Amino acid sequence: MGVLAVLTMVVVGGCGEPRSGSLGPAPTAATSTPPTPPVIAPEPPPTGPSPEAPRPTETSTPPAPTAQPSRTVTVELWYVRDGRIVPTRRTRPATLATSRLALAELAAGPTAAEASAGLATLVPTGVEVTRIAEATAVLGAVPTTGGPAAVRLREAQVVWTLTQFPTVRRVRFGTATSVDRTDYADLLPPIVVTTPAIGVRIASPVTVAGTADVFEATVSVRVLDGSGREIATTFSTASCGTGCRGDYRVSLVYRLDREQAGTVEVYEVSPADGSRTKLVAVPVRLAASR
Repeated sequence: MGVLAVLTMVVVGGCGEPRSGSLGPAPTAATSTPPTPPVIAPEPPPTGPSPEAPRPTETSTPPAPTAQPSRTVTVELWYVRDGRIVPTRRTRPATLATSRLALAELAAGPTAAEASAGLATLVPTGVEVTRIAEATAVLGAVPTTGGPAAVRLREAQVVWTLTQFPTVRRVRFGTATSVDRTDYADLLPPIVVTTPAIGVRIASPVTVAGTADVFEATVSVRVLDGSGREIATTFSTASCGTGCRGDYRVSLVYRLDREQAGTVEVYEVSPADGSRTKLVAVPVRLAASR
């Protein structure tokens, strides 16, 4: 055959039907272009203030801490005047041993202002509560000096002072039967003034309060300035009338151009002649009013 015939046979054979069988995996193109990596945009510069450089160590002395106000407690004390028991108050630094504080104040006796108003004490030093159990404060027996009347007044001072505290309802002296306020109620005067206390500074309007057993439950009150001039007066009705003790509370407005000593008087107006009877005088300090 000639060359032309050979070429013709090759071309015709390439155009025939494909042969059966696998040709294997397709070859990988060695010249394919690798994938383009993602473009990462640069972070914008921070918009806030730049961080401060470390500060040098402070060498100045730090300010001293502010002093906290000390806490106080006000206790009611029952002293003796004219054979009866009457109240006053003390404000002292706070303590958990309030019963011990109260008995120590009773033994210390009245202030100068209270003594000038006739108050005294029969409670000596050394009278202390040994324990409190089931709302009963237990003490040793009180001294018997002065006779039975003095002993009873002494006990009344202790009982009425200790039973102001919510943990105490009764008092037992030594091995005796426990007692409470009702056992000494006859030692109260007809009019008791619990507010204001002797010697305190008061301002207008002033509140006057206490208990009373007076005719038709009518309690009269007035305020006197330093010269004894009446600058306010009113009356109130106690919660119980003649033959029983009731609470009273009243407010008075006075006018005074300068601060000075003064007196609050609480009394009963006699139904017989209109005079002031059963009078209780409480020396105070009157603030100026506008």
